[in-house]
Amino acid sequence: MGVIDFGRVMTAAVVPFSEDGTVNFAVAEKLTNHLIESGTDTVVVCGTTGESPTLTWDEEYELFKRVRQVAGDRARVVAGTGSNSTREAIAATRTAAELGLDGTLQVVPYYNKPPQEGLYGHFRAIAEAVPELPIMLYNIPGRTGQDLHPETVVKLAEIDNIVAIKEASGSLDRVSQLRKTLPADFRIYSGDDSLTLPMLAVGASGVVSVASHLVGDRLQQMIQAFEAGQVQTALGIHLDLLPLFKALFLTTNPIPVKAALALQGWEVGACRMPLGPCPEPVLQVLRETLGELGLLS
Repeated sequence: MGVIDFGRVMTAAVVPFSEDGTVNFAVAEKLTNHLIESGTDTVVVCGTTGESPTLTWDEEYELFKRVRQVAGDRARVVAGTGSNSTREAIAATRTAAELGLDGTLQVVPYYNKPPQEGLYGHFRAIAEAVPELPIMLYNIPGRTGQDLHPETVVKLAEIDNIVAIKEASGSLDRVSQLRKTLPADFRIYSGDDSLTLPMLAVGASGVVSVASHLVGDRLQQMIQAFEAGQVQTALGIHLDLLPLFKALFLTTNPIPVKAALALQGWEVGACRMPLGPCPEPVLQVLRETLGELGLLS
């Protein structure tokens, strides 16, 4: 398949809801355009930040179509089509391919905690069923209850269309081990905004970001500065944005980022239950942090 370039900043996009709880597709289209115009290289649709556990597949497929249409050739679109059911993940991934998306994000199966052999078989089955679509693995053991071991990732990287990983274990040693053992063209992305710069130092290519809803251009500047050898410039941006990175995870993602967008005037609605609205103490921190960064009009 060759080298697949998802860029430096991939945004795990929120899904806006109307007051009646239905998906607000019009705002989703408007937000997609905003993300692309403010530093996003790839829009990730229906990942964790997109509240995929509470979306129906029909809602997800409609989002795939609309985001693809808005993005056009300005940005790549990657669909979160993972599942703890291999058959379900294959079906969703086939649909993403049919809708012309550029790749798929495949989370480690959650709750059923398959062993490493089961994880290998799961991802291999998806890759072989839809060989035309590049796959980014997604390791986030804090949510799934299972860790995708580096040795398993190395085996999966031998499959032609498994080309990248979003690593959200929080371990720089893990990223170092992956970079040392994976092929040079296999891309590693940070799954945590606050670890983007440290992970770049040990071989990551970019970030699947939440903060890029608010500071996508600044994240682009940080990564490009690092790549150009301007480490102090990159560090300065990282330190400036660190309070925002932390504020966006004071409670379960995507509750804070949706609240932050609402503070900016975006009609994204609250998260679907069981997540619900943002607690007032978190909202106050967000208001102060956005104000200090000049992100409130």
